[in-house]
Amino acid sequence: MTATLVKEASPPAPPPPDDARRRRLRGRLVAVLFVLPALLLLGALVVYPVLFSVGRSLFDASGTRFVGAGNYTEMFRDPATLKAVRNTAIWVVIAPTLLTGLGLVLAVLVEKVRWATAFKLLLFMPMAVSFLAAGIIFRLAYDDDPDKGVLNAAAVSLHDAFKGSSSYPTARAREDTGGGDGSGGGGAGAGLTQQADGAYATGADVSPGTVTALGLVGVAPKDLPDGAAPALPAATGREAGADEVRGVVYLDFTPGGGGEPGVVDREESGLPGMKVEAVRDGRTVASTTTAADGSFSFTGLAGGPYAIELPAANFAPPYDGISWLGPALVTPAIIGAYLWIWTGFAMVMIGAGLSTLPRDALEAARMDGANEWQIFRRITVPLLAPVLTVVFVTLVINVMKVFDLVYIIAPGPVQEDATVLATQMWLVSFGGGNNQGLGSALGVLLLLLVVPAMVFNVRRFRRSQR
Repeated sequence: MTATLVKEASPPAPPPPDDARRRRLRGRLVAVLFVLPALLLLGALVVYPVLFSVGRSLFDASGTRFVGAGNYTEMFRDPATLKAVRNTAIWVVIAPTLLTGLGLVLAVLVEKVRWATAFKLLLFMPMAVSFLAAGIIFRLAYDDDPDKGVLNAAAVSLHDAFKGSSSYPTARAREDTGGGDGSGGGGAGAGLTQQADGAYATGADVSPGTVTALGLVGVAPKDLPDGAAPALPAATGREAGADEVRGVVYLDFTPGGGGEPGVVDREESGLPGMKVEAVRDGRTVASTTTAADGSFSFTGLAGGPYAIELPAANFAPPYDGISWLGPALVTPAIIGAYLWIWTGFAMVMIGAGLSTLPRDALEAARMDGANEWQIFRRITVPLLAPVLTVVFVTLVINVMKVFDLVYIIAPGPVQEDATVLATQMWLVSFGGGNNQGLGSALGVLLLLLVVPAMVFNVRRFRRSQR
Protein backbone atom coordinates (compact mmCIF):
# COMPACT_ATOMS: atom_id res chain seq x y z
CA MET A 1 0.00 0.00 0.00
CA THR A 2 2.80 2.42 0.94
CA ALA A 3 4.72 1.61 -2.21
CA THR A 4 1.64 2.30 -4.30
CA LEU A 5 1.15 5.77 -2.75
CA VAL A 6 4.78 6.70 -3.30
CA LYS A 7 4.55 5.65 -6.90
CA GLU A 8 1.44 7.75 -7.50
CA ALA A 9 3.04 10.91 -5.97
CA SER A 10 6.15 10.86 -8.18
CA PRO A 11 6.48 13.78 -10.74
CA PRO A 12 5.44 13.19 -14.35
CA ALA A 13 8.08 12.17 -16.77
CA PRO A 14 9.57 15.07 -18.86
CA PRO A 15 8.38 15.25 -22.49
CA PRO A 16 10.65 13.82 -25.15
CA PRO A 17 13.29 16.25 -26.52
CA ASP A 18 11.53 16.41 -29.88
CA ASP A 19 8.27 17.63 -28.31
CA ALA A 20 10.06 20.41 -26.36
CA ARG A 21 11.86 21.55 -29.51
CA ARG A 22 8.59 21.62 -31.46
CA ARG A 23 6.94 23.73 -28.75
CA ARG A 24 9.77 26.26 -28.79
CA LEU A 25 9.64 26.50 -32.58
CA ARG A 26 5.87 26.89 -32.47
CA GLY A 27 6.20 29.69 -29.91
CA ARG A 28 8.80 31.48 -32.00
CA LEU A 29 6.67 31.10 -35.11
CA VAL A 30 3.66 32.61 -33.35
CA ALA A 31 5.83 35.51 -32.12
CA VAL A 32 7.17 36.13 -35.63
CA LEU A 33 3.64 36.08 -37.07
CA PHE A 34 2.54 38.69 -34.56
CA VAL A 35 5.59 40.89 -35.22
CA LEU A 36 5.60 40.39 -39.01
CA PRO A 37 3.12 43.20 -39.88
CA ALA A 38 5.12 45.67 -37.84
CA LEU A 39 8.38 44.44 -39.40
CA LEU A 40 6.94 44.79 -42.91
CA LEU A 41 5.74 48.30 -42.15
CA LEU A 42 9.07 49.23 -40.60
CA GLY A 43 10.94 47.86 -43.59
CA ALA A 44 8.71 49.66 -46.09
CA LEU A 45 8.70 53.03 -44.32
CA VAL A 46 12.14 53.13 -42.70
CA VAL A 47 14.66 50.52 -43.82
CA TYR A 48 13.99 50.68 -47.56
CA PRO A 49 14.00 54.52 -47.77
CA VAL A 50 17.25 54.64 -45.78
CA LEU A 51 18.97 52.10 -48.00
CA PHE A 52 17.60 53.72 -51.15
CA SER A 53 18.80 57.18 -49.99
CA VAL A 54 22.28 55.85 -49.24
CA GLY A 55 22.47 54.30 -52.70
CA ARG A 56 20.98 57.34 -54.44
CA SER A 57 23.49 59.64 -52.73
CA LEU A 58 26.26 57.92 -54.70
CA PHE A 59 24.85 58.98 -58.09
CA ASP A 60 24.55 62.29 -59.89
CA ALA A 61 21.42 64.42 -60.32
CA SER A 62 20.12 62.28 -63.17
CA GLY A 63 20.69 59.07 -61.23
CA THR A 64 22.58 57.44 -64.10
CA ARG A 65 26.23 58.26 -63.38
CA PHE A 66 28.04 56.91 -60.33
CA VAL A 67 29.90 59.72 -58.53
CA GLY A 68 30.82 57.97 -55.29
CA ALA A 69 31.49 60.50 -52.55
CA GLY A 70 31.18 63.42 -54.99
CA ASN A 71 27.84 64.54 -53.56
CA TYR A 72 29.25 64.52 -50.02
CA THR A 73 32.20 66.62 -51.15
CA GLU A 74 29.96 69.08 -52.97
CA MET A 75 27.68 69.24 -49.95
CA PHE A 76 30.38 70.74 -47.77
CA ARG A 77 31.49 73.17 -50.50
CA ASP A 78 28.00 74.61 -50.99
CA PRO A 79 27.55 77.89 -48.99
CA ALA A 80 23.80 77.24 -48.60
CA THR A 81 24.48 73.83 -47.06
CA LEU A 82 27.08 75.27 -44.71
CA LYS A 83 24.55 77.87 -43.63
CA ALA A 84 22.00 75.10 -43.06
CA VAL A 85 24.51 73.24 -40.88
CA ARG A 86 25.20 76.43 -38.92
CA ASN A 87 21.50 77.12 -38.40
CA THR A 88 20.89 73.50 -37.37
CA ALA A 89 23.67 73.84 -34.78
CA ILE A 90 21.99 77.01 -33.46
CA TRP A 91 18.70 75.13 -33.18
CA VAL A 92 20.33 72.17 -31.40
CA VAL A 93 22.10 74.37 -28.86
CA ILE A 94 19.39 76.94 -28.12
CA ALA A 95 15.96 75.33 -28.53
CA PRO A 96 16.40 72.18 -26.36
CA THR A 97 18.25 74.15 -23.69
CA LEU A 98 15.54 76.80 -23.44
CA LEU A 99 12.75 74.25 -23.56
CA THR A 100 14.28 72.07 -20.86
CA GLY A 101 14.90 75.07 -18.64
CA LEU A 102 11.39 76.47 -19.18
CA GLY A 103 9.83 73.06 -18.65
CA LEU A 104 11.73 72.60 -15.40
CA VAL A 105 10.79 76.02 -14.02
CA LEU A 106 7.15 75.70 -15.03
CA ALA A 107 6.89 72.15 -13.67
CA VAL A 108 8.18 73.30 -10.28
CA LEU A 109 5.97 76.40 -10.21
CA VAL A 110 2.83 74.59 -11.36
CA GLU A 111 2.97 72.44 -8.23
CA LYS A 112 2.31 75.60 -6.24
CA VAL A 113 -0.59 76.82 -8.38
CA ARG A 114 -4.11 76.12 -7.25
CA TRP A 115 -5.47 75.41 -10.73
CA ALA A 116 -2.49 73.30 -11.78
CA THR A 117 -4.45 71.01 -14.12
CA ALA A 118 -6.01 73.88 -16.04
CA PHE A 119 -2.63 75.62 -16.29
CA LYS A 120 -0.98 72.46 -17.65
CA LEU A 121 -3.80 72.06 -20.15
CA LEU A 122 -3.34 75.60 -21.45
CA LEU A 123 0.41 75.14 -21.86
CA PHE A 124 0.05 71.72 -23.48
CA MET A 125 -2.71 72.82 -25.86
CA PRO A 126 -0.32 74.10 -28.60
CA MET A 127 0.86 70.49 -29.00
CA ALA A 128 -2.58 69.76 -30.48
CA VAL A 129 -2.01 72.38 -33.20
CA SER A 130 -0.33 71.13 -36.36
CA PHE A 131 2.99 72.66 -37.34
CA LEU A 132 1.33 73.96 -40.51
CA ALA A 133 -1.33 75.85 -38.54
CA ALA A 134 1.25 77.08 -36.00
CA GLY A 135 3.46 78.32 -38.82
CA ILE A 136 0.60 80.28 -40.38
CA ILE A 137 -0.31 81.76 -36.98
CA PHE A 138 3.23 82.97 -36.33
CA ARG A 139 3.73 84.15 -39.91
CA LEU A 140 0.82 86.51 -39.28
CA ALA A 141 2.00 87.41 -35.78
CA TYR A 142 5.45 88.35 -37.13
CA ASP A 143 4.08 90.44 -40.03
CA ASP A 144 5.97 93.72 -40.52
CA ASP A 145 2.73 95.69 -40.89
CA PRO A 146 1.58 96.78 -37.40
CA ASP A 147 -2.01 96.62 -38.63
CA LYS A 148 -1.57 92.87 -39.23
CA GLY A 149 1.25 91.61 -37.02
CA VAL A 150 0.29 91.55 -33.35
CA LEU A 151 3.92 91.67 -32.17
CA ASN A 152 4.71 94.76 -34.19
CA ALA A 153 1.44 96.35 -33.11
CA ALA A 154 2.53 95.88 -29.49
CA ALA A 155 6.05 97.14 -30.25
CA VAL A 156 4.73 100.27 -31.99
CA SER A 157 2.28 101.00 -29.16
CA LEU A 158 5.01 100.64 -26.56
CA HIS A 159 7.44 102.78 -28.56
CA ASP A 160 4.92 105.55 -29.16
CA ALA A 161 3.86 105.54 -25.50
CA PHE A 162 7.39 106.48 -24.40
CA LYS A 163 8.89 108.30 -27.36
CA GLY A 164 6.00 109.48 -29.48
CA SER A 165 6.08 109.83 -33.25
CA SER A 166 6.26 112.55 -35.83
CA SER A 167 2.97 114.13 -36.96
CA TYR A 168 4.32 115.04 -40.41
CA PRO A 169 6.38 112.14 -41.80
CA THR A 170 5.46 113.01 -45.41
CA ALA A 171 5.92 116.78 -45.19
CA ARG A 172 8.53 118.48 -47.37
CA ALA A 173 9.43 121.89 -48.67
CA ARG A 174 7.99 123.02 -51.97
CA GLU A 175 10.65 122.64 -54.64
CA ASP A 176 9.41 125.34 -57.00
CA THR A 177 9.77 128.31 -54.62
CA GLY A 178 13.00 130.06 -53.93
CA GLY A 179 11.65 131.91 -50.92
CA GLY A 180 11.15 135.52 -50.14
CA ASP A 181 13.20 137.84 -48.08
CA GLY A 182 11.78 136.67 -44.79
CA SER A 183 10.65 140.12 -43.82
CA GLY A 184 7.00 139.28 -43.49
CA GLY A 185 5.14 141.88 -45.52
CA GLY A 186 1.79 140.11 -45.76
CA GLY A 187 2.93 136.54 -45.43
CA ALA A 188 5.70 136.09 -47.97
CA GLY A 189 7.50 132.77 -47.43
CA ALA A 190 11.12 132.17 -46.55
CA GLY A 191 12.89 129.58 -48.68
CA LEU A 192 13.63 126.23 -47.00
CA THR A 193 16.56 124.03 -47.91
CA GLN A 194 16.83 120.40 -46.88
CA GLN A 195 19.87 119.64 -44.74
CA ALA A 196 22.00 116.50 -44.73
CA ASP A 197 20.25 115.12 -41.64
CA GLY A 198 16.76 115.58 -43.12
CA ALA A 199 15.97 118.89 -41.41
CA TYR A 200 14.74 121.97 -43.31
CA ALA A 201 16.27 125.42 -42.68
CA THR A 202 16.20 128.93 -44.03
CA GLY A 203 19.33 130.81 -44.95
CA ALA A 204 21.07 132.78 -42.19
CA ASP A 205 19.11 135.90 -43.11
CA VAL A 206 16.31 136.16 -40.56
CA SER A 207 16.83 139.04 -38.17
CA PRO A 208 14.93 140.04 -35.01
CA GLY A 209 11.93 142.22 -35.79
CA THR A 210 10.81 140.11 -38.77
CA VAL A 211 7.92 137.73 -39.42
CA THR A 212 8.69 134.71 -41.57
CA ALA A 213 6.40 132.12 -43.15
CA LEU A 214 7.65 128.56 -43.67
CA GLY A 215 5.52 126.66 -46.17
CA LEU A 216 5.46 122.89 -46.46
CA VAL A 217 3.62 120.51 -48.75
CA GLY A 218 3.08 116.76 -48.83
CA VAL A 219 0.52 116.61 -46.01
CA ALA A 220 -3.01 115.59 -46.93
CA PRO A 221 -5.62 117.93 -45.38
CA LYS A 222 -7.33 114.91 -43.82
CA ASP A 223 -4.08 114.05 -42.02
CA LEU A 224 -3.81 117.41 -40.26
CA PRO A 225 -3.98 117.18 -36.45
CA ASP A 226 -7.30 117.92 -34.80
CA GLY A 227 -7.60 121.57 -33.90
CA ALA A 228 -5.36 122.89 -36.69
CA ALA A 229 -6.34 126.53 -37.36
CA PRO A 230 -5.95 128.80 -40.42
CA ALA A 231 -2.44 130.24 -40.75
CA LEU A 232 -3.29 133.62 -42.29
CA PRO A 233 -4.01 135.49 -39.02
CA ALA A 234 -0.65 134.41 -37.63
CA ALA A 235 1.14 135.52 -40.81
CA THR A 236 -0.54 138.95 -41.08
CA GLY A 237 -1.01 139.75 -37.38
CA ARG A 238 1.05 141.96 -35.18
CA GLU A 239 4.59 142.96 -36.06
CA ALA A 240 7.55 141.33 -34.32
CA GLY A 241 9.35 143.16 -31.54
CA ALA A 242 12.89 144.45 -31.86
CA ASP A 243 14.31 141.36 -30.13
CA GLU A 244 11.74 138.93 -31.48
CA VAL A 245 11.44 136.65 -34.48
CA ARG A 246 7.88 135.62 -35.24
CA GLY A 247 6.66 133.24 -37.89
CA VAL A 248 4.23 130.59 -39.00
CA VAL A 249 4.68 127.05 -40.32
CA TYR A 250 1.81 126.29 -42.66
CA LEU A 251 0.57 123.86 -45.28
CA ASP A 252 1.24 125.63 -48.58
CA PHE A 253 -1.75 124.06 -50.29
CA THR A 254 -5.22 125.44 -50.86
CA PRO A 255 -7.98 122.80 -50.88
CA GLY A 256 -9.82 122.88 -54.20
CA GLY A 257 -6.94 124.58 -56.02
CA GLY A 258 -5.90 128.17 -56.41
CA GLY A 259 -3.66 130.06 -54.06
CA GLU A 260 -0.15 131.36 -54.64
CA PRO A 261 2.86 129.13 -53.87
CA GLY A 262 5.07 130.56 -51.16
CA VAL A 263 2.36 132.90 -49.83
CA VAL A 264 -0.02 132.20 -46.94
CA ASP A 265 -3.52 132.17 -48.49
CA ARG A 266 -6.85 132.51 -46.75
CA GLU A 267 -7.79 128.81 -46.64
CA GLU A 268 -4.35 127.39 -45.86
CA SER A 269 -3.89 125.74 -42.47
CA GLY A 270 -1.14 126.06 -39.91
CA LEU A 271 0.86 123.02 -38.85
CA PRO A 272 0.60 122.71 -35.05
CA GLY A 273 3.07 120.79 -32.91
CA MET A 274 6.03 121.44 -35.23
CA LYS A 275 9.34 121.97 -33.43
CA VAL A 276 11.18 125.11 -34.59
CA GLU A 277 14.72 126.22 -33.70
CA ALA A 278 16.64 129.47 -34.06
CA VAL A 279 20.21 128.69 -35.13
CA ARG A 280 23.19 131.03 -35.14
CA ASP A 281 26.74 130.06 -36.13
CA GLY A 282 25.70 126.39 -36.18
CA ARG A 283 24.39 126.50 -32.59
CA THR A 284 20.75 126.33 -31.50
CA VAL A 285 20.01 129.40 -29.38
CA ALA A 286 16.25 128.99 -28.95
CA SER A 287 13.55 126.43 -29.68
CA THR A 288 9.78 126.31 -29.47
CA THR A 289 6.75 124.43 -30.78
CA THR A 290 4.13 125.83 -33.13
CA ALA A 291 0.64 126.65 -31.86
CA ALA A 292 -2.66 125.46 -33.37
CA ASP A 293 -2.38 128.02 -36.19
CA GLY A 294 1.26 127.12 -36.86
CA SER A 295 2.61 130.30 -35.23
CA PHE A 296 5.84 130.47 -33.27
CA SER A 297 7.88 133.18 -31.61
CA PHE A 298 11.44 133.62 -30.32
CA THR A 299 12.00 136.50 -27.91
CA GLY A 300 15.06 137.96 -26.26
CA LEU A 301 17.28 137.43 -29.29
CA ALA A 302 20.42 139.48 -29.74
CA GLY A 303 20.84 141.41 -32.92
CA GLY A 304 22.21 139.73 -36.03
CA PRO A 305 21.07 137.16 -38.57
CA TYR A 306 19.61 133.77 -37.64
CA ALA A 307 18.57 130.65 -39.53
CA ILE A 308 15.17 129.16 -38.68
CA GLU A 309 15.33 125.37 -38.71
CA LEU A 310 12.66 122.65 -38.65
CA PRO A 311 14.53 119.65 -37.11
CA ALA A 312 14.51 116.27 -38.79
CA ALA A 313 12.48 114.83 -35.90
CA ASN A 314 9.44 116.64 -37.35
CA PHE A 315 9.65 114.52 -40.48
CA ALA A 316 10.81 111.18 -39.10
CA PRO A 317 8.89 108.26 -40.57
CA PRO A 318 6.60 106.50 -38.11
CA TYR A 319 8.08 103.65 -36.12
CA ASP A 320 7.01 100.45 -37.87
CA GLY A 321 8.23 97.95 -35.30
CA ILE A 322 10.81 95.19 -35.61
CA SER A 323 11.60 93.21 -38.73
CA TRP A 324 11.05 89.84 -37.05
CA LEU A 325 11.39 87.94 -40.31
CA GLY A 326 14.41 89.84 -41.60
CA PRO A 327 17.74 88.07 -42.18
CA ALA A 328 19.03 88.87 -38.68
CA LEU A 329 16.05 87.71 -36.61
CA VAL A 330 14.29 85.08 -38.71
CA THR A 331 15.95 82.09 -37.00
CA PRO A 332 15.32 83.34 -33.42
CA ALA A 333 11.73 84.18 -34.43
CA ILE A 334 11.10 80.64 -35.69
CA ILE A 335 12.72 79.19 -32.56
CA GLY A 336 10.25 81.32 -30.57
CA ALA A 337 7.35 79.68 -32.41
CA TYR A 338 8.88 76.27 -31.68
CA LEU A 339 9.11 77.12 -27.98
CA TRP A 340 5.42 78.03 -27.95
CA ILE A 341 4.54 74.59 -29.26
CA TRP A 342 6.87 72.39 -27.22
CA THR A 343 7.06 74.07 -23.82
CA GLY A 344 3.98 72.15 -22.66
CA PHE A 345 5.58 68.84 -23.63
CA ALA A 346 8.73 69.58 -21.64
CA MET A 347 6.70 70.76 -18.65
CA VAL A 348 4.49 67.65 -18.56
CA MET A 349 7.42 65.25 -18.95
CA ILE A 350 9.47 66.93 -16.23
CA GLY A 351 6.39 67.29 -14.06
CA ALA A 352 5.87 63.52 -14.25
CA GLY A 353 9.42 62.99 -13.01
CA LEU A 354 8.92 65.62 -10.33
CA SER A 355 5.91 63.76 -8.95
CA THR A 356 8.08 60.69 -8.28
CA LEU A 357 10.69 62.51 -6.20
CA PRO A 358 10.95 61.33 -2.58
CA ARG A 359 9.11 63.94 -0.53
CA ASP A 360 10.93 62.97 2.65
CA ALA A 361 14.20 64.32 1.19
CA LEU A 362 12.56 67.66 0.42
CA GLU A 363 10.94 67.88 3.85
CA ALA A 364 14.19 66.95 5.56
CA ALA A 365 15.97 69.76 3.70
CA ARG A 366 13.30 72.25 4.78
CA MET A 367 13.60 71.13 8.38
CA ASP A 368 17.36 71.66 8.17
CA GLY A 369 16.75 75.29 7.19
CA ALA A 370 17.24 75.14 3.42
CA ASN A 371 15.29 77.73 1.45
CA GLU A 372 13.33 76.94 -1.73
CA TRP A 373 16.15 78.03 -4.05
CA GLN A 374 18.65 75.76 -2.27
CA ILE A 375 16.19 72.86 -2.39
CA PHE A 376 15.63 73.44 -6.08
CA ARG A 377 19.34 73.71 -6.94
CA ARG A 378 20.80 71.04 -4.67
CA ILE A 379 18.02 68.45 -4.44
CA THR A 380 15.34 68.82 -7.11
CA VAL A 381 17.63 69.34 -10.11
CA PRO A 382 20.11 66.53 -9.24
CA LEU A 383 17.29 64.05 -8.62
CA LEU A 384 15.63 65.06 -11.89
CA ALA A 385 18.86 64.77 -13.91
CA PRO A 386 17.86 61.50 -15.65
CA VAL A 387 14.49 62.94 -16.69
CA LEU A 388 16.04 66.21 -17.82
CA THR A 389 18.57 64.32 -19.91
CA VAL A 390 15.87 62.27 -21.65
CA VAL A 391 13.78 65.38 -22.36
CA PHE A 392 16.82 67.28 -23.66
CA VAL A 393 17.95 64.48 -25.98
CA THR A 394 14.40 63.94 -27.26
CA LEU A 395 14.16 67.61 -28.14
CA VAL A 396 17.58 67.50 -29.81
CA ILE A 397 16.34 64.70 -32.06
CA ASN A 398 13.20 66.69 -32.81
CA VAL A 399 14.91 69.98 -33.68
CA MET A 400 17.32 68.25 -36.03
CA LYS A 401 14.33 67.25 -38.14
CA VAL A 402 12.42 70.55 -37.95
CA PHE A 403 11.04 71.46 -41.35
CA ASP A 404 7.45 72.75 -41.29
CA LEU A 405 7.97 75.86 -39.21
CA VAL A 406 11.05 76.98 -41.11
CA TYR A 407 9.47 76.43 -44.50
CA ILE A 408 6.18 78.17 -43.62
CA ILE A 409 7.30 81.08 -41.45
CA ALA A 410 10.41 82.23 -43.34
CA PRO A 411 9.47 84.44 -46.35
CA GLY A 412 10.98 83.61 -49.70
CA PRO A 413 13.70 86.32 -49.69
CA VAL A 414 15.10 85.08 -46.36
CA GLN A 415 14.45 81.39 -46.82
CA GLU A 416 18.15 80.76 -47.32
CA ASP A 417 19.00 82.70 -44.14
CA ALA A 418 16.66 80.48 -42.08
CA THR A 419 17.28 77.15 -43.80
CA VAL A 420 18.18 74.06 -41.79
CA LEU A 421 19.28 70.64 -42.99
CA ALA A 422 15.75 69.32 -43.46
CA THR A 423 14.59 72.30 -45.52
CA GLN A 424 17.84 72.37 -47.48
CA MET A 425 17.39 68.69 -48.31
CA TRP A 426 13.89 69.41 -49.64
CA LEU A 427 14.94 72.52 -51.56
CA VAL A 428 17.87 70.75 -53.21
CA SER A 429 15.80 67.71 -54.12
CA PHE A 430 12.38 69.11 -55.03
CA GLY A 431 12.28 72.88 -54.45
CA GLY A 432 14.00 73.91 -57.66
CA GLY A 433 17.38 72.20 -57.37
CA ASN A 434 16.11 68.86 -58.77
CA ASN A 435 19.29 67.16 -57.59
CA GLN A 436 18.14 64.09 -55.69
CA GLY A 437 21.70 62.83 -55.46
CA LEU A 438 22.82 65.81 -53.39
CA GLY A 439 19.50 65.81 -51.53
CA SER A 440 20.00 62.15 -50.60
CA ALA A 441 23.47 62.95 -49.31
CA LEU A 442 21.95 65.64 -47.09
CA GLY A 443 19.40 63.10 -45.87
CA VAL A 444 22.17 60.64 -44.99
CA LEU A 445 24.02 63.40 -43.13
CA LEU A 446 20.88 64.19 -41.17
CA LEU A 447 20.44 60.49 -40.34
CA LEU A 448 24.03 60.22 -39.11
CA LEU A 449 23.47 63.20 -36.84
CA VAL A 450 20.20 61.86 -35.41
CA VAL A 451 21.22 58.21 -34.84
CA PRO A 452 23.68 58.83 -31.95
CA ALA A 453 21.07 60.82 -30.04
CA MET A 454 18.50 58.09 -30.65
CA VAL A 455 20.88 55.37 -29.44
CA PHE A 456 21.67 57.41 -26.33
CA ASN A 457 17.98 57.86 -25.57
CA VAL A 458 17.20 54.15 -26.04
CA ARG A 459 19.99 53.17 -23.66
CA ARG A 460 18.72 55.63 -21.09
CA PHE A 461 15.24 54.14 -21.32
CA ARG A 462 16.60 50.62 -20.87
CA ARG A 463 18.65 51.61 -17.85
CA SER A 464 15.67 53.32 -16.26
CA GLN A 465 13.51 50.20 -16.78
CA ARG A 466 16.06 48.06 -14.95
